[in-house]
Amino acid sequence: MFFGINIFWVIVLAFVLVIIGSAVRILLEYERGVVFRLGRFSSVKGPGLKFIIPIIDQMKKVSMRTVAMDVPPQDIITKDNVSVKVNAVLYFRVVHPDKALIEVENYLYATSQLAQTSLRSVLGQVELDELLSHRDKINQNLQEILDRQTDPWGVKISNVEIKHVDLPAEMQRAMARQAEAERERRAKVIHAEGELQASTSLASAAHQIAEESGALQLRFLQTLTEIATEKNSTIIFPVPIDLLKPFIEKKDK
Repeated sequence: MFFGINIFWVIVLAFVLVIIGSAVRILLEYERGVVFRLGRFSSVKGPGLKFIIPIIDQMKKVSMRTVAMDVPPQDIITKDNVSVKVNAVLYFRVVHPDKALIEVENYLYATSQLAQTSLRSVLGQVELDELLSHRDKINQNLQEILDRQTDPWGVKISNVEIKHVDLPAEMQRAMARQAEAERERRAKVIHAEGELQASTSLASAAHQIAEESGALQLRFLQTLTEIATEKNSTIIFPVPIDLLKPFIEKKDK
């Protein structure tokens, strides 16, 4: 009889412990607990030690941390009919845990699928040059579209970044030829501008020398001095007619 009573109390104690254990929940700092009472939404509990009504209440934990999700490479045809393969990375977090559980079955899977379809839709409306040179603008556009569509799910899209654009081999060769032609064009323009500036400076110098009668003679003497420093054995130096002009005039008189 005594042994049967002990077994009874052990069973009662075990049942009480199970009830208490099912009533106690511990939530981490980045977690929120969504409580459903008899199947209906009741409340959202914050981090720490929380108690629920056993059997009647049910708690689902939701992480509030930012999720970095890779968007798989998507085959895209741009507005100018170029076939490319683009992948991206998506950053988002749950801001309303009750909506993330009630409004959508699996918010992670739904957000991933929405990101893939939006990436194909948005990039299909831009040209290749814009895709390569205006990524910031495209990223901002994608972020606004995704954030607007995931708002009913309680999900906040914080950032979208296009990671890599894979171009066909023939397109890469065409772009390389275009870049080389552009560099040659710039080199020719810079060379022509240099020639123009040099000719302007020479014309100004010639005009200045023409106004001063002794300037040309000084320039010739300076050139002679520079040549002499090279230790040349033979120096051919043209004599300007201006140096001989006084002697010619004296002879004529």
